[in-house]
Amino acid sequence: MSPTKIPAKRTVFVRALNRNMPFKHVIKELSLLLGLAVIIAFTANFLSPKGIALFGEWDRSQGVITARAKDDFVAHELEIDNILAAKKIYDRGNAVFVDARAREAYEDGHIKGAISLPLYQFDGLIDEFARQYPASTFIVTYCSGRECDDSHELAQYLLDEGYTNVKVFIDGCLGWDEEGYPIE
Repeated sequence: MSPTKIPAKRTVFVRALNRNMPFKHVIKELSLLLGLAVIIAFTANFLSPKGIALFGEWDRSQGVITARAKDDFVAHELEIDNILAAKKIYDRGNAVFVDARAREAYEDGHIKGAISLPLYQFDGLIDEFARQYPASTFIVTYCSGRECDDSHELAQYLLDEGYTNVKVFIDGCLGWDEEGYPIE
C-alpha cells in the first residue's frame, strides 16, 4: 500500500461524511420523533379530564390564578377580591368563614372563628356541616391565597348542596395574616 492511497472502506466513509448524509438523516429522524412526541402529548392533554389548558388566567390582580379552564371551578363572580371588604364582612359577624385547606394547615393557623371543612374530606363532613349551618347561611370560603383554587371548588360543592349565599375570599389565610387580622 502506498502512503498516498486510502483504503476503499475508509474512502466510502469519508465521502458519506462529506455529503453529510448520516448527519442529515439523524436530524430528520430526531425531528420526526420530536414532532410525533409533541402531537401525542397535546392529544393526551386535550383528551384528559385533568388536562392543563393552553391558556389560563395568570394575572393575580385579576383574581385567583388558574391553569385549567376546561373543568375549572374558579367562578370570579363569587370572589371577594378586596381584603378590606372581607374584613368588613368578618366584622359584621353575619358570615361563617370556612377554611378549605387540609386540617393540618387549619390547625397551624386560620382566620379566627373559621370552621374547617377540608375540600378533600367534603363528602365525609358535609352532613355534619349541614346540620350546623342551614342552606341560607352566608358562607365565605377561603384557602391559602390567590394561587389556590380549593376555596372556589369548595364554594361550588356547597352551592351544589343547596347553599345559596356563598362567596370566596381569594386572598385567603395568608393575605389575612399579612394584614395583621385575627388568626388563631
